[in-house]
Amino acid sequence: MTKEFEMDTFKRSNEEASAEINVDQVSSESGGGRVKSMIERDDKNLQRLGKVPVLKRKFALMSMLGFACTVMNTWEGELVLFLQAFENGGSAGSIYGFIIVWIGTLCVFASMGELASMAPTSGGQYHWVFMLAPTSSRKFLSYLIGWLTVIGWQAAVAGLGFLSAALIQGVAVMGSPEYAPAPWQTTLLLWACITFAVFFNTIISSALPKVEGLVLILHILGFFAILVPLVYLAPHGSAEDVFTTFMNGGGWQTQGLSFMLGMIAAVFNFLGADGTVHMSEEIQNAAVIVPRAMIFSIIINGLLGFGILVAVLFCIGDIDFILQSPTGFPFMAIFEQAVGSEQGAQAMASILVIMNLLGTVSLVASASRMTWSFARDRGLPGWHYISKVDSRTSIPVIAIALTMVVSFLLALINIGSSVAFNDIISLTINGLYGAYFIGNSLLLYRRVTGAIRPYNGESTDLMNVSHETLTWGPSKIPEPLGTIINAFGCAFLLVMLFFSFWPTAINPTASTMNMSSLMVGATLIFSIIYYLVWARKVYTGPVIEVN
Repeated sequence: MTKEFEMDTFKRSNEEASAEINVDQVSSESGGGRVKSMIERDDKNLQRLGKVPVLKRKFALMSMLGFACTVMNTWEGELVLFLQAFENGGSAGSIYGFIIVWIGTLCVFASMGELASMAPTSGGQYHWVFMLAPTSSRKFLSYLIGWLTVIGWQAAVAGLGFLSAALIQGVAVMGSPEYAPAPWQTTLLLWACITFAVFFNTIISSALPKVEGLVLILHILGFFAILVPLVYLAPHGSAEDVFTTFMNGGGWQTQGLSFMLGMIAAVFNFLGADGTVHMSEEIQNAAVIVPRAMIFSIIINGLLGFGILVAVLFCIGDIDFILQSPTGFPFMAIFEQAVGSEQGAQAMASILVIMNLLGTVSLVASASRMTWSFARDRGLPGWHYISKVDSRTSIPVIAIALTMVVSFLLALINIGSSVAFNDIISLTINGLYGAYFIGNSLLLYRRVTGAIRPYNGESTDLMNVSHETLTWGPSKIPEPLGTIINAFGCAFLLVMLFFSFWPTAINPTASTMNMSSLMVGATLIFSIIYYLVWARKVYTGPVIEVN
């Protein structure tokens, strides 16, 4: 390794204490030497990446599967964002677009699973970019990807908090049509939703793995609790209408262009599977479990999302009626039209409120770990404080608090302008997909040039800290399938990233214009200025904390 860095004194003491707790306490709670041995192996693998273990490894496959499924909330998102895909694509476009996005997402995260197996660290994308990029550009590229990923996850937390608040108001409107939601009320509800998530991540953080396992069950049961009454009670349309009717509600020149823009809603509903990556340092057998959790969650959510999408399209009923719903969510009108009961529709809609609240819990966990990790590597202002870990609970409390504060501040923008707030949270797709594309493209380059050595679980040397030490992890796709999947995933990312900057309708107004290009540009400009003024002096890529 070309450079070694001394750890700060405060970090060394906290890390050594936490490392002891990590192995001894977790193994006693799990009640077996097998778990202790697994955690010790995980910690050694982390040390080979240059990192000192400081977090407790308390998550396993089922808890992380629930975690990933609720971060994505795909079937719930298909209901909430139903109108976006339906207006640009119609029923047929919604179905075929979903299938394409599902396959593309599987390919993207299959390759990311290989990266997560090579370097299972909370930093995720920016660490991978540093280890894969050429020496001349790896520091700067890693820094930019770190910023895009941090901003993307922070925007996602605020976005899901806003969505949860809006759903609560929508359910209230169903019960009291005279109620007119005010922006300041949405902001207060958003604050309450984020506080709820922070409570789970701090006060009862030790119970989070069990909660996530329970959430997986609720995620599946909630799906059937909505699907069964919807399909059984609602009038059904014809299969011909559902599978052959396209729509160009945006007024675009061609149906194909409208179809491509409608796919962005499905892209948003599959975002977040990499949330497990940022929890890697808290997962037992992370090099194997993280890739499995990502792939299994995409398969499960894809099946559930496709099922609810087809059901809603068959049961859509009077389109004009659902588009005029005072709740702001057409799916609520579909529920009411299907079951013929306002209270029944409210009960069904409340399931989505609960699932989105639980999804916020997982989002706060992922966003805070990503923020903590980037601060640990000195990429953020105030990194010295943000990177601290509580010695009692072994969680990054300051990073969690910062995530809460960022969401609270962003929510204030909604009081003045919901358009400006939506522009900011639009950074989620652009920021994360940009980071995915750079990382997966570099992986494709390194694999076709043969720069990655075979997996060696017995080595004690530093590995995957630069392109000179690249080594495959235990989870690798056999060739040539791995290269084909990697290449297709990169092509998919590039196309979706391009269309994610487009507005949903031609000749947009100030309220319908997609300002995400402005937001991404502003983020990059700020991060570059900060880099030139200060960060280039302290950020050298992922810090090597061990010899």
